[in-house]
Amino acid sequence: MSASDRVTSSDLDPAVAARLRRTADGLVPAVVQQHDTGEVLMLGWMDDEALARTLSSGRATYWSRSRQEYWVKGETSGNPQWVKEVRLDCDGDTLLVKVDQEGVACHTGDRTCFDADPLSARRG
Repeated sequence: MSASDRVTSSDLDPAVAARLRRTADGLVPAVVQQHDTGEVLMLGWMDDEALARTLSSGRATYWSRSRQEYWVKGETSGNPQWVKEVRLDCDGDTLLVKVDQEGVACHTGDRTCFDADPLSARRG
């Protein structure tokens, strides 16, 4: 399903939409960070509609690539993300979403999706 199949119109500010550089699927990666500590919580995907919903509601809303539907973080898990700030990077191809995370961010029950064992990098 393409972005045009998902959304026929969006309430996203046209000036913001014009700055977005989307994937072929019409998506932009959203790095999600705890607003007060800087802790990186997860990576989600947004299209124009998900971003518009996020900005207008104050609740982080994503496009699920596996389920092919919009989801509001915490709606079913009880672990909402309250949006404090959204920034677009210099290239327009990545969003930074600063949130106040209630409970855990990862579907595995971990605080962040990056709690797994770190990978070793070769030095030298």
